[in-house]
Amino acid sequence: MRRFEGRGAVVTGGGSGIGFTVAERLASEGAQVLLWDHDETALRRAAERLGSAVRTAVLDVTKADDVERRAREAAQSLGAIDVLVASAGVTGPNAKTWEYPLDAWRSVIDVNLNGVFHCARAIVPVMLSRGYGRIVNVASIAGKEGNPNAPAYSASKAGVIGLTKSLGKELAGTGVTVNCVTPAAVRTPIFDQMTGEHVAYMLSKIPMGRFGTVDEVASLVCWLASEECSFSTGAVFDVSGGRATY
Repeated sequence: MRRFEGRGAVVTGGGSGIGFTVAERLASEGAQVLLWDHDETALRRAAERLGSAVRTAVLDVTKADDVERRAREAAQSLGAIDVLVASAGVTGPNAKTWEYPLDAWRSVIDVNLNGVFHCARAIVPVMLSRGYGRIVNVASIAGKEGNPNAPAYSASKAGVIGLTKSLGKELAGTGVTVNCVTPAAVRTPIFDQMTGEHVAYMLSKIPMGRFGTVDEVASLVCWLASEECSFSTGAVFDVSGGRATY
């Protein structure tokens, strides 16, 4: 398939994990892809693997002014920003809410929620100017159910779901759609930030008895990012191995 021929796409957290796999698929289907990530080494490796179809830019999504600047550069270098996949995220430590470090709480919220807001705020006007766009935010099943010992992560992903619904309604009828995916645990480098006990807990909650794969999530994300997805906006799409109950 060449669903993204002639399209320009920005993928945050594109240096590894879900973001990298989404970028790989977008590029394979014709998109010109720009990867944003704070990890310069991961970006370099991603560029080596993906070749000339991708460009990279080091970016901390928590810094609104830098996001605005990078968005302007992206619109010029890509010709248009047709797709935004907001995948950048951190888990933070595993701890009880009343014992959770204040600096870690602020950091997780800043990356996972404020970062998504900053990217949407910078890129939506670019999409509106052309009357077309697809925004896909990567939330989590934790945002629906609330994982114990992960209060900041759960709260931040619940915020992403709420932001997706609000923005989707604001943009309905403009040609720009906004949706999010809520994966259950998917084995990516983000697991390195979690305790073994927490990883085991997440696996125990999945009826299929296994973790998801980045390819499975990327397949759903890329459909949401395509022209095929034209009548869904402000919606939440599960990829949770049967864990989701609503």
